[in-house]
Amino acid sequence: MKKNSVIIFIIATVMVFSYGSAALNAASRNWAAKVNYETDIAALLQAKCTPCHFPDKGGRKKRLDTYASASGQIIEILRRIQLNLNKKGFMPDKRVKLSDSTIAIFKQWQTDGLLEK
Repeated sequence: MKKNSVIIFIIATVMVFSYGSAALNAASRNWAAKVNYETDIAALLQAKCTPCHFPDKGGRKKRLDTYASASGQIIEILRRIQLNLNKKGFMPDKRVKLSDSTIAIFKQWQTDGLLEK
């Protein structure tokens, strides 16, 4: 009888901690700050896409200097920054490929709903 009680207690403890861990992970995802244009994307575009996509810097390519222009072109931005260096349309042109972590920020922005602020 005592052996069965110990086994039941262990199983119940494992189940409680397993459920609690899953609930904690879900809660932390909900509380994590979402990627937005103003705090995350604008600075990346400025650093990686200037001057070509910024008219005030002399660029003549499709604009990426505003929220509306960047969010409206996110699919094309993602497609082009994920191309290999030798593929036509690769961006940023004549520069090194963006890091996987930088590309992930753009993907997360899209996943989060292309938030502006």
